Amino acid sequence: MTPPRKLHIKSYGCQMNVYDAQRMVDTLAGEGFVETASAEEADLVILNTCHIREKASEKIYSELGRLRAAKDQAASAGRDMSVVVAGCVAQAEGHEIIRRAPVVDVVVGPQSYHHLPQLLARAKADGRALETEFPVEDKFNFLPQPSPQAIRARGVSAFVTVQEGCDKFCTFCVVPYTRGAEVSRPVAKVVEDVQRLADNGVREITLIGQNVNAYHGDGPDGRPWPFGKLLHRLAAIPGIVRLRYSTSHPRDVEETLIEAHRDLDALMPFVHLPVQSGSDRILAAMNRKHTAADYRRVIDRLRHARPDIAFSSDFIVGFPGEAEEDFAATLALVDQIGYAAAYSFKYSPRPGTPAAEMQETVSTADMDARLERLQGLIDSQQSAFNRAAIGRTVDVLFERAARKAGQIVGRTAYLQPAHVMASADIVGKVLPVAIDSLERYSLLGSLADPRSTSASGDAREPALIAPPQAVLGA
Repeated sequence: MTPPRKLHIKSYGCQMNVYDAQRMVDTLAGEGFVETASAEEADLVILNTCHIREKASEKIYSELGRLRAAKDQAASAGRDMSVVVAGCVAQAEGHEIIRRAPVVDVVVGPQSYHHLPQLLARAKADGRALETEFPVEDKFNFLPQPSPQAIRARGVSAFVTVQEGCDKFCTFCVVPYTRGAEVSRPVAKVVEDVQRLADNGVREITLIGQNVNAYHGDGPDGRPWPFGKLLHRLAAIPGIVRLRYSTSHPRDVEETLIEAHRDLDALMPFVHLPVQSGSDRILAAMNRKHTAADYRRVIDRLRHARPDIAFSSDFIVGFPGEAEEDFAATLALVDQIGYAAAYSFKYSPRPGTPAAEMQETVSTADMDARLERLQGLIDSQQSAFNRAAIGRTVDVLFERAARKAGQIVGRTAYLQPAHVMASADIVGKVLPVAIDSLERYSLLGSLADPRSTSASGDAREPALIAPPQAVLGA
């Protein structure tokens, strides 16, 4: 019997990349590959890259330098190691990767990784590095489904992609060039995926896409379904007790999504809604196609529909031309809305994007100072939000054993980690937890009265005693 070949995947960046990495594992399982945590002992190493974060390319080339040494060591031991660069950096810089990094055997973009077995075979037969032509095709129709064993091994929460690509063309972003135009999966395909996951123990689904709430997949009635209607259909699948989605765009928050937050107990009251800046002048330069007031109105509509809803967001500091008054507008927006969490970054130009050609650069010193001020405000809001859980009973979906012996960890409706001392048979259940303390970003508590859950162990998510905006002083 031929021993299995070992596969190591290192993913960078967004949730879509995490999903793509899992689909690569499923694709290559049919070729006899099994995962390993060690790149050095792998027969195939895949770097699944992201072009969003700062210095993304430099990090990849640094990693490839380390892999060159590992590949040489494998060859010395008589073992053949292949190296693949996948994802958005591969899409944007394929020729340059092959030129600069001879260790690479295949470069493949996010639209073509389902062809990895064929690409690896061609590269080996040709004896040279292979770059795909990145065809535009519906890869969703080609990907193999994970086995029941793979689903169960991945735990009680899973990602399901429903939409990919972006038509927004923000001036700082490479996604429309690396992921292509917006494409939505048919409703029936999404339902089929979620049903399979539920049948194998998954209890929480996070729907993902570059602009997930731009979803417009064909429904069984032959008409495009809006995102909120899809959420209603998925909430009806037995076994699914929690629904989430990411990442959403303010311009695509339409009425059916508002109604879903109002009507669906399974839809978690925690939304990642990037705004990037609080300045209308900077938002226009970013081509965000919304104003700060537009964004606030979206927040208000969601809060009216679901008073216990909380938000996270993305912010870019130091976008070309950002003056102190523009940054002050961002601080004012954060202060007014009150976030449970947020991600903030210094602006970093991406080659090929319109913003990379803008000349009104902000100094590094100003960027550093502004980022520190913004993160200080965000951290204070997140800390206040987390502290507000102390003394309350909140529902937690338990996911796995924690690092501490005898401790089980899960997440609240707001994605806060929560730890209790309990037996492992609570994994996969939603149970009430009395929170008594906070350790950094994790909540600590004990199981509360189990009679507050249903016979199946699944409980409806309770509202906070005070709405999040009240806790945060918004």
